[in-house]
Amino acid sequence: MITVVGIGADGWDGLPPESRRVLEAAEVLMGASRQLGLVPRSRAERVAWPSPLLPALPALMERYADLQVCVLASGDPMFYGIGSTLVRLLGAARIRVLPHLSSLSLACARLGWPVEQVDVVSLVGRPLAALNAAVLPGRRVLVLGAGRDTPALVAGLLAGLGYGPSPMTVLSDLGAASESVRTGTAEKWAGTAAMSALQVIAVECVAGPGAEPFARVPGLPDTAFEHDGQLTKREVRAVSLSRLAPLPGELLWDVGAGAGSIAVEWLRAHSSNAAVAVESRADRVAAIRRNADRLGVPALRVVEGRAPVALEGLPAPDAVFVGGGATAPGMLETCWAALRPGGRLVVNAVTLESESVVAGWYARLGGDLVRLSVQRAAPVGGFTGWRAAMPVTVWSITRKDVP
Repeated sequence: MITVVGIGADGWDGLPPESRRVLEAAEVLMGASRQLGLVPRSRAERVAWPSPLLPALPALMERYADLQVCVLASGDPMFYGIGSTLVRLLGAARIRVLPHLSSLSLACARLGWPVEQVDVVSLVGRPLAALNAAVLPGRRVLVLGAGRDTPALVAGLLAGLGYGPSPMTVLSDLGAASESVRTGTAEKWAGTAAMSALQVIAVECVAGPGAEPFARVPGLPDTAFEHDGQLTKREVRAVSLSRLAPLPGELLWDVGAGAGSIAVEWLRAHSSNAAVAVESRADRVAAIRRNADRLGVPALRVVEGRAPVALEGLPAPDAVFVGGGATAPGMLETCWAALRPGGRLVVNAVTLESESVVAGWYARLGGDLVRLSVQRAAPVGGFTGWRAAMPVTVWSITRKDVP
């Protein structure tokens, strides 16, 4: 059994009796150097985390498997902490967790914010772009900082999105004698470092005149994406995503991704979702990555290559979207075979050739087949008329017990 003990910035003095007893009885004490320095010396062997940690963690746990191991974690070990990592690696049965107050709870207590009404974004080991999706008018966001420069970076991102008037509060060393609270607005914060590397940044999102909020429902404006014309257009994208039906924690393959709009919106549906965008052109691959960053889903995995060959070795998907390349030999066979039970396949066809392929699959397997025609108002001389976009045929099917 491995015991994970949460410890606050107040160190040993703030620990409850049970946590102290576990630390005193431990044969091996693991943690970051800063955390190890918060507890008094004992008989335990002290092991500071190596860098990088995750690749070394399995061997480290195995080396001390027969000893009483105690792992130190900041605050609540199950809140963006090592506790969650160890449970995922070793299983819950081998891990005992003694939590401390999390930085989320402490920050909300200081600010008077209801915890259940706050969005949380951790920038510890994550790119700054992860914050983009959480910045929406009227939302309260707590950002877990990754260094003294994090507040300035957050302020710069907010100002760049048109949220410069947003009030910011930086809470450093929460729970310690050195705790400090500084307030200001994003537009006035640029270049100002935090008092400590241990900080939480509280943001009340206020949209300025230049802000362009992006809703979380499917069907973002086409202008939200950088593209060269290879883009699943807004109305068709909304219908396609409704057929893909993203559920929390599911994985999507976006095949022939173009601008990556389907994968990006899939990821925006829930923070636990995952997606792989497969695209053969290098310039589009670069644009997909920029779109993912701009819209707050930098975790999007992008694979450069031509499907179906590029699909080999990818983790099994819960849903597959084929936006281009349905006529490629073996494409739909590969995608269909890869789907998990209950998975959804959605194929968009524009050309007669791709429609013919889709019609054949529909005749054999069934599913749902619809044809979408979108017309947009446009100037016709001094008047206004309708200009029709190319119709799109959408075939969708759920893999149940169909071979």
